[in-house]
Amino acid sequence: MRLSTKILVTGAKGQLGTALRRLSHTYQKADWVFADRAVLDLGKPDQLAAKLTNICPTLIINCAAYTAVDKAESEPVLADLLNHQAVAMLSKWASKNHCKLIHLSTDYVFDGQSRIPLKEDAETRPINVYGATKLAGEVACRHHHPGAIILRTSWVYSPTGSNFVKTMVRLMQEKQSLEVVNDQLGSPTYATDLAAAILAIIQHPSWEPGTYHFSNEGMVSWYDFSLAIKEIGGFDCSIKGVPSSAYPTLAKRPSYSLLDKTKIENTYHIKAPNYKESLRRCMEIVQNTESND
Repeated sequence: MRLSTKILVTGAKGQLGTALRRLSHTYQKADWVFADRAVLDLGKPDQLAAKLTNICPTLIINCAAYTAVDKAESEPVLADLLNHQAVAMLSKWASKNHCKLIHLSTDYVFDGQSRIPLKEDAETRPINVYGATKLAGEVACRHHHPGAIILRTSWVYSPTGSNFVKTMVRLMQEKQSLEVVNDQLGSPTYATDLAAAILAIIQHPSWEPGTYHFSNEGMVSWYDFSLAIKEIGGFDCSIKGVPSSAYPTLAKRPSYSLLDKTKIENTYHIKAPNYKESLRRCMEIVQNTESND
């Protein structure tokens, strides 16, 4: 039986797309379409409208993005194509066809100079190409589809794909000591928790457009996060905290990007778990996967 709701997830093979696929069985009132680049290439915006019309979704969850933060410094045109121009096209089509849209964005739209948790209306001032293109995507989304939801998140990790947690687990098994940056503060986000938040929004009795923040609870540095990974994983590796200046990168990173989640809690009654609780769940999957390989 064809259902009246059809949900299109772009970037289906990414961390969030994969998490949404795993949780999609919990919402059976919709037909789900998971589109990777082979099905829907955001790098070809001129083809998007025709392909979207062919799929004909009633809700788009846009998880696709150019996320190589350092590489974006030398590929600004491609980053803008995927993070801005493609979003503009998606938003235009969705608005014209009365299709709801949830667009994923990032803490990198901020400059990292705040010292209090960032609310949705805090001033945006990106300090790298990735952040600038994601902000341009947000602006385009609001302009072309005022009824859309923009969901900013930070430090996403999962048992799949390339991310900080999986990298640290590997390095702690291979090395006796590590140095990890201790002057960038924020909160990690377990992709499964983010996917669950999106499902809660979809199933909420009312659709409330606007910009929202979501991450796990707790403020940590990358160094603190690595200590939690070490503790939960039971690793013997020695870890030393160092300043960002010890590991210069092509793209500057915000030194503070803790997101205030009051708005999403009040509007959609979504309460994020503590980061350690979610990290334990993720690492259990990672370590079970390794033991079965």
